[in-house]
Amino acid sequence: MSKTKVAGVGMIPFTKPGQSDDYPVMGETAARLAIEDAGIDYADIGQVYVGYVYGDSTAGQAAVYGLGMSGVPIINVNNNCATGSSALFLARQAVESGMVECALALGFEQMVPGALGAVFNDRPSPMKRMFKERKSLQGVDRKAPDAAQYFGGAGKEYADEYGTRDETFAKISEKARKHAVNNPYAVFKELLTVEEIMASPHIYGPLTRYQCCPPTCGAAAAVICSEDFARKHGLNNAISIKGQAMTTDFASTLEDHSLRKLVGYDMAKAAADRVYEEAGVGPDDVQVVELHDCFTANELLTYEALGLTGQGTAEKFIWDGDNTYGGRIVTNPSGGLLSKGHPLGATGLAQCTELVWQLRGDAGARQVDGVTHALQHNLGLGGACVVTMYAND
Repeated sequence: MSKTKVAGVGMIPFTKPGQSDDYPVMGETAARLAIEDAGIDYADIGQVYVGYVYGDSTAGQAAVYGLGMSGVPIINVNNNCATGSSALFLARQAVESGMVECALALGFEQMVPGALGAVFNDRPSPMKRMFKERKSLQGVDRKAPDAAQYFGGAGKEYADEYGTRDETFAKISEKARKHAVNNPYAVFKELLTVEEIMASPHIYGPLTRYQCCPPTCGAAAAVICSEDFARKHGLNNAISIKGQAMTTDFASTLEDHSLRKLVGYDMAKAAADRVYEEAGVGPDDVQVVELHDCFTANELLTYEALGLTGQGTAEKFIWDGDNTYGGRIVTNPSGGLLSKGHPLGATGLAQCTELVWQLRGDAGARQVDGVTHALQHNLGLGGACVVTMYAND
C-alpha cells in the first residue's frame, strides 16, 4: 500500500444553468488546470475517473479526449450528489493499491434550472424505499421540492427534539454568503442578513429559499499520485490524503424511523469515525471543513455527525461563531453549495480543490490561519457518503 498525494487541483467558476460552456469544454478545462497545477503531462496519468449525474454514457471520454487519446482506462461514475468524491475515492484506491502511480479524478455537471427531478419515469426509482419511509413519517407536500422535504423534515425533527430556533438555520446561510464574498468561483456572493433569509419564500420545515442550494454548472478535478511518484517528479507541493472512507446506507436508515438517519446521518458519522481512526487525528485537530450544505439543515446535522460539536449543541456552536473565522473550525470557507450552487458531479472535487488551496496557503482572502488538517464531507441520498482527511505534511 502506498501513501497518496493530491498533486494538483483545478476548477472553473460555477455558473447558472444556461450560462456555461458545454460539459466537454468544462470538463477538459478543469482537468487541464489540475494537470498543469501538478506540473505533469496527461501522458503520466494511468487511470481516469469521471463523475457526472445528468449525462449519457461515456460523457467522461468526451471531456477527457480533449487532453489526448492515450488509451488509458476512463471510468464513468454516478453516485448522486456524492459523485465527485466517489470518483476521487476510486482514484485514491487505484493509487493506494499500487495499480497505477498517478490517476485523475474529474467531475462536471451541465444542469438545467429548477429543482432536481427524475429523468426516467418508466422504471422504479432507486429512491423508492426512502420515499416510502419519508411518506410514512411526514406525508407528502406536492408543492415543495422533493429534496427539500427530506432535509427540511430532518431539520424539523432535530429542532423539535432540541428546541432549535428557525433563525439558527438561517444563520448558516448568512455565514455562507459572508464566506462567498471572497470566492471568485461562487455564483451567489451578495450578503444576506438572517432577517432577509427568513423573509424569503418558505420551502419546507425550517427552510426558506435562501437556505436551499440551487443547481449550477461547473467542473473540478484532482491529480492523485503515490508518494514515490511525487518524489520522482519533484512535486513538492503535494498534499497528503491521511484518511478516506466511503459508506452507504445502514439498516438504521429505514428501520430507526428517523428523518435524520434517512438523509444520511449514520453514513456520515460512520465514515468520519473511520477517517479519524485511519488518520490518527480527531475533529479537534482540524482547522477547516468543506461539508455538504445542500440545505442549511444538513449543515447543522453534519456538524454533529462529524463530531465538530457534541450531540444537541449545534445551535450554540453556530451562534458562538465557532463555525467561521475566529472560531473553532471554519466550515465551508468557499461559501459551500449554498453560495456556489451544486453541479452534482463537480461538487466533491470542488470541495477537494478548496481544501488543497487552504492547506497550501493559496486561498487568498479566504485563507484560514495555520491549516494543518482539512476535512471533506460529500453526501448523496440513496445513498453514499465520502469523508476525506487531508494534511500538509
